[in-house]
Amino acid sequence: MTAPFQYKARDIKKDPTKEFRLGEGRISGYLSVTLGLLSLLAVIAYLYPSYLTTTELRQVYDASQLQEVLKYGMYFSLFFGLLTFIVNKASNCRLGIIGILLTLAAFALGGYKVPVGAVEPRALSLGVDWLILAFLASAVVFMLLEKLFPKYREQLIMRPEWNVDLFYFCFNHLAISAILIFANNHASHFSWAISPQLQHTIQSSSIILQVAVILLCADFVLYWEHRLYHEVKLLWPIHAVHHSIENLDWLAGSRGHFIQVFSERAMVMVPLYLLGADPVALNIYVTFAALQAVLIHCNLAIPFGPLKYVLVTPQFHHWHHSSEKPAIDTNYSAHTVIFDRMFGTYHLPEKHWPAHYGTTVRLPRSVIGQTLYPIYANWQRWSARHSTPKK
Repeated sequence: MTAPFQYKARDIKKDPTKEFRLGEGRISGYLSVTLGLLSLLAVIAYLYPSYLTTTELRQVYDASQLQEVLKYGMYFSLFFGLLTFIVNKASNCRLGIIGILLTLAAFALGGYKVPVGAVEPRALSLGVDWLILAFLASAVVFMLLEKLFPKYREQLIMRPEWNVDLFYFCFNHLAISAILIFANNHASHFSWAISPQLQHTIQSSSIILQVAVILLCADFVLYWEHRLYHEVKLLWPIHAVHHSIENLDWLAGSRGHFIQVFSERAMVMVPLYLLGADPVALNIYVTFAALQAVLIHCNLAIPFGPLKYVLVTPQFHHWHHSSEKPAIDTNYSAHTVIFDRMFGTYHLPEKHWPAHYGTTVRLPRSVIGQTLYPIYANWQRWSARHSTPKK
């Protein structure tokens, strides 16, 4: 008889050199660099909107009003940069200098006074606007929640490999136009399956019911796609990149091989395309899905009460990322726990969280190494299968 699994507490070793403490200039230095870089990117996007902004997102925001936000961002970057000199710690003063230089470059290019005019729509562009807005919103909301209600208080903002996941975050948002083109093109191949009667029924329903139907249909597709990535040996090395993260927080969910990023968006687009729901319902679902995708990776100990038995929460998804035996190949759902319960892949010990995250076989720690890992892993598997045994 197999002994019951012994759950253990997670042990995190804090690196004092990467800790943010008041009065050292480190916080103000990083704020200056962040705001300075985002300001420079925003100004360049205003100068070349056809190439650096996304058509879909431009319909949501007012570019002229956002210039007011840009103005305050630029001045705050200068303020925080100067603050590092007042604190006067040499290593952090360099951050202040970089932040100020980035902001001055933004002013030199026109700053928050770049004329806003008509934009020539292009099918393919870099989503610099999407990157800036998503980063600001995610960082402010989810970093604040993680500091107010942390599950692992010892885990730092600049935890190991945060820069790797920041690259993935930037790539996924900059490539949004290409992802949408690929996903829409993929979904259009299923036009033969469209049922006008079904779409009429969906469109005649209330917005709340439409959102519920979209959520369940999308979750069903994402469940099985996710499960295939785990259980098909050829696909697992691609998905293993996402699982290679060993410290979960709001940024961790961004890590993913580009093949998975494109395929996941393409597959979930199919039920949205076939249902033909009202745009309002689609926008509600997309917003909910985007927020939940970040939330469930957060270092967050908010009690969700009975909701955790219906919706995917951080505790549920953290167990999916655990490398501990009872959690491996469980909790595939993206939105609700329904399909994990239905198909026997549900794992949620009431009072426990994972002690270990990552993969059982450690992947390369660099972006390039992780991008090439599926090729290497499948080549190794193919070679082992076809190698001639020695006599």
